Amino acid sequence: MNLRFKSILTLLLLTVAAAHAQKVDIKLEQKLKQEITHFQGDIGIYVHQLKSNKIVAINADTIFPTASIVKVPILAGVFQKIAQGELKLEQPFQYSDKRAYGGSGLMQFYKDSAQTDLSTMISLMLTYSDNVTSIWLQELAGGGAQINPLMDQLGLTHTKVNSKTKGREKIWEEYGWGQTTPREMAKLFTLIRNGAVIDPRHSDKMYRYLKNQFYNERSLSQIPAWVSTIAKTGSVDRARGEVVLVNAPGGDYVFCILTKNNQDASWTDKNEAEELTRRLSSIIWNHFEPKHPFQSFAPIK
Repeated sequence: MNLRFKSILTLLLLTVAAAHAQKVDIKLEQKLKQEITHFQGDIGIYVHQLKSNKIVAINADTIFPTASIVKVPILAGVFQKIAQGELKLEQPFQYSDKRAYGGSGLMQFYKDSAQTDLSTMISLMLTYSDNVTSIWLQELAGGGAQINPLMDQLGLTHTKVNSKTKGREKIWEEYGWGQTTPREMAKLFTLIRNGAVIDPRHSDKMYRYLKNQFYNERSLSQIPAWVSTIAKTGSVDRARGEVVLVNAPGGDYVFCILTKNNQDASWTDKNEAEELTRRLSSIIWNHFEPKHPFQSFAPIK
C-alpha cells in the first residue's frame, strides 16, 4: 500500500469517526440563521471548529456553483501530477496570446511568448484568481477526467470540474465551471490542512500557496490581519462564495459560504452577498474568539 493511499485512507477513516462525534454549535447556528433571514437568494453555510469538533450546517449539502473556488480542486489535480513525477514546480512554460481570456488575473496581459513556470502559474491562479493560468493548469492536471476521480477518492463526491469535461455538458449549463457543497469545500481545506491530499509533503506546499490572497476584502477583512488564513473566493453574476480556514488563537476553524440565484448581480463592494459574507465572517470570528474581539476597519479607498 503506497504512502498516498495510506494517508488518504487513514484520514477518511478518522473523518468518518470524527463526524459521529460532531455536535451542533446551537448558539452560533442561531446567530447565523438570524443574519441570513432576509437574503435575496439561496445560501449554504458550513462551519467547523476543529478543536471542539462543533459545527453549523445550513443547507451544507446543497450543490452550488463554485465559480473560481474550482481552482482549489484544480490545485489538488496539479499536485497529483507533481507527486506522480509528470510535472515540476520549476518546469518552464511559454505563454501564447492565444490563451488570453477575460475576467480576473494578470497573465492575459503578458506579452506573447513570455516565459513563465509552473510555480508562478499556480501562484497567479490562487493569489489573483487568474483565469488564463487556471484553464491552463486544468489542462495540465488532466482536466475533469483526472481531477474528479481524485475528489471522489477524498470523499468529495459532489465536488466536480464541469467545464471541458466529457459527459458533464448539461451540468455545466446549470452550475458553470465547477460545483461543490459548503460541507465538501470546507472539508477539502481541512484535508489539505491535515496533510491528507496526496500526502503531508504536497499538502504542506498547497497550504502555502493558498495563504496569499489578493482578494481579501470579504471574509478576510473581518479577521485580524495578524492571524494566518488560507482562503479562496468565487464570483459570477448571481453566485458568490468563499471558503476560509483560520489559524485562530482558540483553535483552527474552517467555514464555507456559498450563494446562488442571487437577486443582486452587481459588481461593487455593496453587493448583497458580499456584504452578508463579511457580516457572517465577523460573527464567526467573534463567536469563537471572545478573548480577541475584532471590529473591522473602514475600507481604504
